[in-house]
Amino acid sequence: MTNQPSWLPPLVCLEDYKGDWTKYIEAIYQYFVADFVKKETRFDDKRVGLKRYPLLEGKEATFWHMTSTGKVEVERNPDLRRCERIRWPRPVIEHHIEKEIKYWTNRHKGENRIVIWFFEWDYVVILADRNDYVILWTSYMVLYDHERRKLRKEYEDSKKADAA
Repeated sequence: MTNQPSWLPPLVCLEDYKGDWTKYIEAIYQYFVADFVKKETRFDDKRVGLKRYPLLEGKEATFWHMTSTGKVEVERNPDLRRCERIRWPRPVIEHHIEKEIKYWTNRHKGENRIVIWFFEWDYVVILADRNDYVILWTSYMVLYDHERRKLRKEYEDSKKADAA
């Protein structure tokens, strides 16, 4: 792993809130709001929108996807690694052309998804392409070697397809 780029904000840790989960969730939600609700974020020439519904505890679906894991929407579990990195998606999106980042489009559940892989830091941001805008879908840490291999293969396959 290389030195952290100057454009990447520090982690937001639960310990900074003395382990108070309620205060922590509110604090990281305010970072999310500052980056994606109160400010316009752009990926290339497209506006980045959010999946707002279903709202849970008054917070957008995208927020919960970026801070929890699980296949069933109402049964997702908090993920501290995702929570700590709540300030990373915006700068990763904005710096997607940096040398530490690879990005490509794939198909997932019948739609085009943009995968932005900050590979030196094992961090991924997923955008759903809606043609004239994109939706911030989720972000997560890459934890396992098989996930890295899958991402690397997807990236290499996308580059081969672009060259063809």
